[in-house]
Amino acid sequence: MPTRRDLLLQAALFSALPGLGFAQTRGQLALPLEPTPACGPQSYTPAQTAGPYFTPGSPRRNALREPGMAGMPLRLGGRVLDPACRPLAGVLVDLWQADAEGRYDNDGFRLRGHVVTDAEGRWAFDTVRPGLYPGRTRHLHVKLQPAGGRVLTTQLYFPGEPGNARDGIFDARLLMAVGGNDDEMLARFDFVLAEG
Repeated sequence: MPTRRDLLLQAALFSALPGLGFAQTRGQLALPLEPTPACGPQSYTPAQTAGPYFTPGSPRRNALREPGMAGMPLRLGGRVLDPACRPLAGVLVDLWQADAEGRYDNDGFRLRGHVVTDAEGRWAFDTVRPGLYPGRTRHLHVKLQPAGGRVLTTQLYFPGEPGNARDGIFDARLLMAVGGNDDEMLARFDFVLAEG
């Protein structure tokens, strides 16, 4: 049974996100991180490699999990902010990932899609927790494109993964805040984009 503190943390973490509301959550929570990086001139979200599996032209959709798809359901979201912590609307957020077995779809757009942030800078995807493949820890790939701005390509990571310490690309600044239960994982990350 979640404690009052767990419920308050859950509400603070997910209440501002479309589709990741307080009423959707159940069970014990593990929230090891603050959901938002500190804003300021040195707080930009770090870039990382796109890797070999990016395919341009993903469909605009936030529902990536298909009926009958294997893997732990993952509801992922957050906000896109400028260095002064102001929300950025109209930012294209493109997500691609491996399936639960660690395989990427290189022929189509399975587990690939993009959304555009709303007036509050919010974005969200309904997907599955990615599987592992040799040499990498569990991760998600993301590209962010503000209107008229530079593209940020990066990756997001899961706290507590044994492979984090062995992955040469892993960056702790890109750890998501994670909660949920045995039936569904919830994760949040707020991006801070450099201006221009």
